Parts: sequence; structure tokens; C-alpha cells
Amino acid sequence: MATLLPRSLNFAETVLLKNGTKLLAASSNKVPNKQQVRNLNVHEYVSYTLLRDNGIPVPKFNIAKTKDEAVKFATELNTKDIVLKAQVLAGGRGRGSFKNGLKGGVRMVDTPEKAGDIVGKMLKQYLVTKQTGAAGRICNMVMVTERKFPRREYYVAVMMERSFNGPVIIASSQGGVNIEDVAAENPEAITYEPIDIVKGITDDQVCRVIEKIGLQEHSAEAADMIKKLYELFLKKDALLIEVNPYAEDAISGKFFCLDAKFRFDDNAEFRQKDLFKLRDTTQEDAKEIEAAKFDLNYIALDGNIGCMVNGAGLAMATMDIIKLYGGDPANFLDVGGGATAQAVTEAFKIILSDPNVSAILVNIFGGIMRCDVIAEGIINAAKNLDIQIPVIVRLQGTKVTEARKLIAESGLRIVPRDDLDEAAQLVVQLSEIVALAKKAGVEVRLQIPKYMM
Repeated sequence: MATLLPRSLNFAETVLLKNGTKLLAASSNKVPNKQQVRNLNVHEYVSYTLLRDNGIPVPKFNIAKTKDEAVKFATELNTKDIVLKAQVLAGGRGRGSFKNGLKGGVRMVDTPEKAGDIVGKMLKQYLVTKQTGAAGRICNMVMVTERKFPRREYYVAVMMERSFNGPVIIASSQGGVNIEDVAAENPEAITYEPIDIVKGITDDQVCRVIEKIGLQEHSAEAADMIKKLYELFLKKDALLIEVNPYAEDAISGKFFCLDAKFRFDDNAEFRQKDLFKLRDTTQEDAKEIEAAKFDLNYIALDGNIGCMVNGAGLAMATMDIIKLYGGDPANFLDVGGGATAQAVTEAFKIILSDPNVSAILVNIFGGIMRCDVIAEGIINAAKNLDIQIPVIVRLQGTKVTEARKLIAESGLRIVPRDDLDEAAQLVVQLSEIVALAKKAGVEVRLQIPKYMM
């Protein structure tokens, strides 16, 4: 699946975009059949488990999948300060709302009975936050943990970053829920410490981070945490470990990681099989999961014009030109440099599974990918899927003459265009016509005169 900035950036990525060295553009010299991918995100309870198992302090916790389990685990905490956290892969859970009316995906309760009642209302319900969209995401698990009362909060992250040629520690003395505001209003409060991937993290670097964020009074404890965080980063092939906040508990005086976000390199799946088994597909778009089976890069969007391209750069340009002419892309779909005719057919199936799609624009530049293979896939899809919406095809490059001949001789309702501007304008116009017809309950059938072929 394609490497794009995800729908929600974590703070480390946001800070680097705003304040770090300019990020490098994505490489265009791709290896055939090898797709760039989105990277594995895991639930908060997995992050807690990894931290705990590697000697980094976290509050006591357990994961409940039933109301009875919630009561049991809350009882075992032996405290009146209980926190319930819906395990949904989205930010803003605390301010979100479940579709059944329950407010908040993070709740404080003081008895196991109340914990059971609230968890019972969370499970199997969709939580809607500012990052999920109106559809929300299903909550199948709730983390039951003990509440801490932070006296001071810090931010610490380790991130693999191209602009630093490797890992970088990002830290701030101003952690907590409003850390994004710190990045915008007081960027000087954030420190960066690039790490030589060969030499590894040094004591001097750890000391600099501790001094800059004001943890000198707890230097031994903080140094141990930072070193273990970096060790975990390497051991698990992580791209990101973000702890926010790393906080001092006002009652015990001890430091804990109270929230964490992890992201892992999909290229290391062969080494991290147990970790990747924890992938939660219920938190992902079903169409994106299906696309991955065929090495297709698909990301669902909110518009009504389906896009099929090869290459992430061309995909972005195609979506931009659709927007330029007043249209709205329904997806990002990159067939890559080694797609087969079957994969192209599957790509059409995935695009058409979105009921909002009222027209499709195919924009292929044949370098590694041959245009005639794409044409065969388009023709097969049009025949087998009985496509009733307009399909505008713009092909350039390797075997383009053969591709155009195949399309012209197919006798199908496929509109070829050589010029991208013309193709974009036409698909926007046709999508508007089809969308209006659908709204009015009128069937539209596309007929293409011979002179247009």
C-alpha cells in the first residue's frame, strides 16, 4: 500500500514538517513489483506491552473484550482511580462520541461495577472522533488501567527520519495533550538529537536531551528510559516510538509512560512475525485490505471520481488536476510498475465497490508498466464487470499504440484521451452528469461515436 502521509499525523511527524529540516521527496526510481507500503500501527495496549516487557514503566493495565472481563480487571487494580480507554486506531478518543450516544472514548470511573457498565456500552460500538470521519471505527477492546496524576509531563520520541539520515530523538519539557500547540507557538521548547545508526546512541546525547528538557533531578531514571526506548526501537524495527506524556506521578513520585504510539516498518515483517500478527484489520478500510492482496496501493477518499494510475507522483498529480477542474477524487489507486491484467481488473472491482463513484479516470504512463497490459485489464474489467459508468483512459509510453488499438477495437464504452487536461475536464463533466442522474433516479448509458475512439 502506498506511502502517503496518513489521515492523522502523529506529533513527531507534525513537528518535523513544521520545524525540522525539509523532508526529502519520495524516490521515483522504484523497483518493479515492489510497492511502497503503509506501515503497521498498533493499539495502545500493544505499545504498553512492548514498553513494559522492555523495562520501561507503564501503569498497570489489562485488555477487556467483554463486560465481565472489565469488572474482573478493574477489581484486580484495587483502586478507585480506574481509566477505561477504547482501543480504536484514531486520535481524539477522549473527545469522541460513540454512535449509541455514549460520550468519550476515554473514561474515568471509581468502581469495577461502573467500569463494567461503561465498557459494555463501548464494545462493538463505533467511536467517532475528529480523525475517523463520520463513519467512526469499531471498538472491540477496552484497556482497563490505573489512573496516574501527573505532576510534570514530558514528550519523548524516537523516529526514523530521512532528513536526519537515520533515527532522531525528539523531546520536549512540555508534553501532554496540547503538545501540538507547543510546536506551533514555542518551537524552541522542542529539541532534536540525531543518532548515528552505526555508532548508536551515546551517553553525551542522552545527557543533552535530559538537560534540554529539564530532567536533571531524575537523570538516572530518564537516561535509562531513553536508552531502553532506543533499544526497543532497533529491536522491533520501529519507524516511530512516541511517548506522550512521560510523566511524574504526583502520588508516588515515580515516572511512567502514560500514552504511547508505535509504528513499524512493513519491510521487516519477516523478522517481526509475532508483532505483525497483532495487526487489527477491523480498523482499516476493507477496500484497502483487498487491494493489498494484489499489490495494489489503494486509499479511500471522499469524492466521486475513481482514479487508477501507476506511481505515487502521477497519482497525486492526477488528483490535483481533477480538483483543478472542479472534481473530487474518490480514491488513490496506484497499480505500480508490475501490474498484470488480472490486477487491473481487481483494481476496477475495488474502485467500483465504492457506491459514490460516478466516473473513472485511468492515467497511465508506460515506463516499466506496458500500456497494452493496462488496456487488456481495462477491457477485461469492462466486459466482466459490466461497467455502466464512464471510463476515461489516458495512456502514454511503452506499447501505447498497441494499447489504443486494443481499446478502439473492443467496442466497449471506454473514452480514450491523449491529453491529460482534456481527460480531466471530461471525467469531471461526465461524473457530474452521472451523479445528477443517479440522484434523479435516471439511468445513463454512455454511447461513444466512432470519431471519438
